[in-house]
Amino acid sequence: MRLPIIYVRGYAGSTSGIDKAVDDPFYGFNEGSVHVRVGLQPDPVFYQFESPLLRLLMEPHDHPDDVYHLLVQGGQEKYLDSRSNGSVDPMTVWVHRFYDRAASGWGGRPEAFSLEGAAASLFVLVKKVLAATGAPRVHLVAHSMGGLICRSMIQRVIPDDPTSDRVAADYVQSLFTYGTPHGGIEFAVGHGLLEKVRDAVDVNGASIFGADRMYRYLTPESRRRPERPEGWAPTTMTEQEFPLDRVFCLVGTNPEDYAVALGLSSAAVGARSDGLVQIENAYVPGAHRAFVHRSHSGRLGMVNSEEGYQNLKRFLFGDLEVEVRLLGLDQPEPKDDTVWQLETQLSIRGLPIVMHEQTTAHHCPVQIEWPPTGADRADRPEPLITTFLSSRQAALNRAETGRDSGPLRLRHALRLRLISLEEHDGVFGFGDHLEQVEEWLDTVIVEIEPATGPGQHPQAWAIWNTQLPRAVRTWLPTDDEVVHDSDVTDGVWRGVVQLPPSGKAFLGDEARLEFTVTGRGAAPAAVAAASGAAPVGAPPADEAPPPREKTRWRWLR
Repeated sequence: MRLPIIYVRGYAGSTSGIDKAVDDPFYGFNEGSVHVRVGLQPDPVFYQFESPLLRLLMEPHDHPDDVYHLLVQGGQEKYLDSRSNGSVDPMTVWVHRFYDRAASGWGGRPEAFSLEGAAASLFVLVKKVLAATGAPRVHLVAHSMGGLICRSMIQRVIPDDPTSDRVAADYVQSLFTYGTPHGGIEFAVGHGLLEKVRDAVDVNGASIFGADRMYRYLTPESRRRPERPEGWAPTTMTEQEFPLDRVFCLVGTNPEDYAVALGLSSAAVGARSDGLVQIENAYVPGAHRAFVHRSHSGRLGMVNSEEGYQNLKRFLFGDLEVEVRLLGLDQPEPKDDTVWQLETQLSIRGLPIVMHEQTTAHHCPVQIEWPPTGADRADRPEPLITTFLSSRQAALNRAETGRDSGPLRLRHALRLRLISLEEHDGVFGFGDHLEQVEEWLDTVIVEIEPATGPGQHPQAWAIWNTQLPRAVRTWLPTDDEVVHDSDVTDGVWRGVVQLPPSGKAFLGDEARLEFTVTGRGAAPAAVAAASGAAPVGAPPADEAPPPREKTRWRWLR
């Protein structure tokens, strides 16, 4: 669907920070970067990223001419008010300028800002954009505190609105957050004292990141019960409030670059953070997420990064959802005290960056438990990983480069690295330890040929990198690597990729990866996208789609 995008920025702090934000026509989303970290080298290398705003205005997302537009025209809200209903192109980008009334240049005061007020004015902007464009819903894209403003609108403002009987999902299609402190901002030092001082003094309104204030702006119940109930968690977001499969949280794992950018020490929030937000607080449980080695903001921040944009783009516009689960684990030696950790890294063909990575070097590996608990935590994700692919974008890329016109295939790779360390009475033993040496390392390469219309079925191939006789770029899948359909139900593909013997030696004979590919919205229409035609089965732009239906394809190898 052709839907508008509304950007919501993060916390600006003092008067000078607010004035700087307000003086930018796009509140910082037009800021790019020229740095990227690649591989294990500590120093950044030159790499231009234009900015998430500019890239949206340059790249087609369905039709070759279907790019986003900016319609500021001296003041976006004045422009919206002057337009008749349905007269504005839905493929537009808007910026929620909630800080303007607090800017000193216009006679405002920092205390004029309130998160509740920003959430209420966001709802006003959403309704104006929907009326002017005739779009059924909007995409919300937010950085840091901006994600909390979006959640306040979704979880409190809309449910409290007496003029509407619609729910948040009727206004918002997707919520994507960069480094949002969904669980608040906590410190690794001070044992809770720093948080209490911050919340009591409320310098520059920073108490909004404490649990008590979060409870008040995230829950309608706080009107009747102002005191936060025991056990209430700020990350709580229910399916009744908003579908969690329409939420994506980008989690940063690089505190050092944020500290360098601000001239501070990253010790305050700890190593398991992006420099400001701790990893465990940066996502909503049950929502999609990806970990990237980027800091909270600054020259090497996640907003002005290729990693951030590629995750955003595929979540908003991708037509395939790929979910991976690690199943069948069996502890080789139940009596030992070995700690097992699994590193995961996901790459997509054609991109110069890693889309997701949880590693020990970044203080966020996956903890292997015996037996698995099923808990969904940052270090125990359930599922192991979820990503999004776009057959439409792949078709557009191929048409642009003039490559062969054979079957369109999407390729991605998941790298797994298993490491262990012995523990005795709570103390790690390093007597037999070899640093940086893994027990098992391999990469599964998966290739998908999407269905292109009604009655057609996808195909998939998979192979482990250690089984390839030559470089991975030369791999041409054969019948030996095909993934056969194991479910007779129409539209359902089911199955697993068995771990190679070297992996099963540590994770058990039944250890396997289960892949689930879900079509999002209309069936993938690679051929139609390449030719500029409308996707097969896509609803008209001015028509709300039917209730979301998922077609699950599970692969078996």
